[in-house]
Amino acid sequence: MTALPPGTAPGTPAEGVADAEGAGVPEEAEATVEADGSDGAADTPEGAGGAEDAEGGDGDSAGAEGSAEDGGGRGDADEAAPSAEGAGSPAPAAEGDEGGAGDDGAAAAGDGSAALSEAQAELAAQRELRARIEARKAEKEGPVAAGTKLSGQAADLLAAVRAVESGEKPGASFFASAPAPRRPAPVPDAPAPVRTQAPQPARVAAGPEALAAVRAVLSGGGAPDSLAPQVTDALGEQAADVLRTDPWQLLAVPGVRPEQADGFARALLGAECGPDDPRRAAALVAWTLERASVQGHTALPIAAVKAALAERSVPDVDEAVRHAITEGVVLVFEDGVAALDTEPTGAEEDAPEEEEEAAPVEVLLGLDRFALAEESLADGLARLANAPVKDDGSDWAQAAAAAPSPSAAELIRAVAGNGLVTHSGGEAARAESAAVVSAAHALGLRAAAAAHTRDGRRRLAAAVGAERAFTVAALLSGAEGPGRDEDGALALDVLVVQDAPQLDVEGAAMLVESLPDGCRLVLGGDPEVLGSAGAGRVFADVLAARAVPHVASRTPDPGPLGELVSGIGAGELGQVEAPGKEVVIVPVRDAGEAVHRCVQLVADSVPRAIGVPTEQTQVITVGHGGSAGTRALNAALKQRLNPGPGRFAGFDPGDRVAYAEAPGRTSVGVVGSAGPDGLHLDCGGEPLVVPKERVESALRHGWALTAHQAAGMRWPAVVAVLPGDAAQGLSRSWVYTAFGRAERHLSVVHGLDQALPRAVAEVPAPARTTRLTPLLTALLRTPEAE
Repeated sequence: MTALPPGTAPGTPAEGVADAEGAGVPEEAEATVEADGSDGAADTPEGAGGAEDAEGGDGDSAGAEGSAEDGGGRGDADEAAPSAEGAGSPAPAAEGDEGGAGDDGAAAAGDGSAALSEAQAELAAQRELRARIEARKAEKEGPVAAGTKLSGQAADLLAAVRAVESGEKPGASFFASAPAPRRPAPVPDAPAPVRTQAPQPARVAAGPEALAAVRAVLSGGGAPDSLAPQVTDALGEQAADVLRTDPWQLLAVPGVRPEQADGFARALLGAECGPDDPRRAAALVAWTLERASVQGHTALPIAAVKAALAERSVPDVDEAVRHAITEGVVLVFEDGVAALDTEPTGAEEDAPEEEEEAAPVEVLLGLDRFALAEESLADGLARLANAPVKDDGSDWAQAAAAAPSPSAAELIRAVAGNGLVTHSGGEAARAESAAVVSAAHALGLRAAAAAHTRDGRRRLAAAVGAERAFTVAALLSGAEGPGRDEDGALALDVLVVQDAPQLDVEGAAMLVESLPDGCRLVLGGDPEVLGSAGAGRVFADVLAARAVPHVASRTPDPGPLGELVSGIGAGELGQVEAPGKEVVIVPVRDAGEAVHRCVQLVADSVPRAIGVPTEQTQVITVGHGGSAGTRALNAALKQRLNPGPGRFAGFDPGDRVAYAEAPGRTSVGVVGSAGPDGLHLDCGGEPLVVPKERVESALRHGWALTAHQAAGMRWPAVVAVLPGDAAQGLSRSWVYTAFGRAERHLSVVHGLDQALPRAVAEVPAPARTTRLTPLLTALLRTPEAE
């Protein structure tokens, strides 16, 4: 490779490379679905579905931005997704080979009930906030304004279109709306009482009678009755009746595929079952859009949905989509209902041929929960941006004059006069947004900063103080933070969110909904990194709207690593001078050699030649599967660094592990011990308990991670493993994210030849279809308008 300095690996590699796959450590349990012996590849429109975790390139594969990694996808992270045991028959995922915990293992039964975990508190807080959002939307008098392109309920839209076409009512009458009520701003002279939000009880499990009824229906359809808890969680207490009426509702269970639902329906319905069944069509439309959300889409073009239905042998895709809209399964944006009419009207037939055709309008379909989240987020951001800045008597000019850099001063001045500000830049720019928090606190304001990961919070705490640094999830759940005021809003005057590219649309909507009127919000981050694991591209959409003040950092990331990563962000993989071996290239011939060299670097070469200990070196690779994926690498690294029998549900004390606390949010720690409450980890000096019921589904060995898992974290040394078969999983944002995790040293185990510079120059991150930008454009006062 000529694009990077051809330095040699620190230390001399040993001869006789052995393939590390199957190196003595069982493979972690995977939550994937494979039907009829297939590899689990998704049949999805225009990249709408998620890449399954099949051997040979998954997780971070091309077109899999935001895909599920260690629970990073959408769906129930606490449950293993079903796997097909036979044609058309869904079954529970096979348990991992780790085995259960021993007598002293994490899975040891304890009769005492444990306190709510942070994850449970977070889920409870999300449910409460969703209910509040839905209540606000219910207060609106009519459909959303036409400029926002939201249709409201599909049935209402159909009635509205027909009324307009018949001349009964003018079209404008259906698009008048009243603004949602706003909370009063906190009174500066009397700070709101600070109290931690009490966690709400977790969702009550279905009763034994409901589970028994579901098991009976599942057995009658040839499906394993072990799916009953997942079915009741997805469909509720009446799940048995729902499945009898519409067997294709089984697709609502995470991981179930259409061919499995078809087999289940055939067993229950017999001769009544057919590919043209409208129930099947509606369920497939919803399933297609759910799969699209795994890839980050909040909506899909109607043509993509029709193409997906055609691939599933739906005879009349136009009628299928129309039925799904009529039944309220999906919402249509723009003039979607009219677009479904394929037959020309009489007026169209009589129109002069020379008349110029109207410009085509893209029609989108989406699920109501994402439409609700995007609308609520746009409303909340507009509320903060359009509200007059509170006169708090603070001397922001003096704070800007004392800022540590010109970019920090510019950001402080922008925050002083605006309720919503965006801030972009690399790792060095994080100090600028931290300076805003410190300045606001010095001025007597209630200020806080939030990061995506525990590692990000630790780095924030070093800059602003531990009492003002939190994770976004803990802030929302009430586990951390200043508490909430009497109206349920966070008791804050200034909030800085770092890692904003990792915000998905639902999480961002809940965060903004939690902020009081008058609060200043700064959304900051690096727009070049990989996007969120959930649906949406919040940070990119807000930037694209160009309707709020934006500060682009002029502070470059230092050293050879900063120069290398900055060039990647610009699409160039250039040569850099690395006199201190900050960047080292290790060429390999195949995946087996890549695994061997990786183990050698982590265990010996980097600690000896660079001075970074093994426990501070992180391996990053493209996906979980394959001969050099995370599973093979973690197996080889465990055998070398911490061999053992896996006495705690497949893990030993001293193992490095990656815990998927929630979809898209991973914490890295070291196993300490196990108890009745679960597995005890040390995450950078912070204790963390993995509940025993989540050990198998949410915990993996963590010496090697994917780039999606590593987003929001950094290590003194990183070993990026890029074997020859990894080319299809690379994009510019993947390389930027992986290489940018290194603070002092980066070793690139490289067997891609020219595929790496080609990916940096030519392969952008896969596009996501979202609606937030036009919603914001309609609601926010743009600088041009003022």
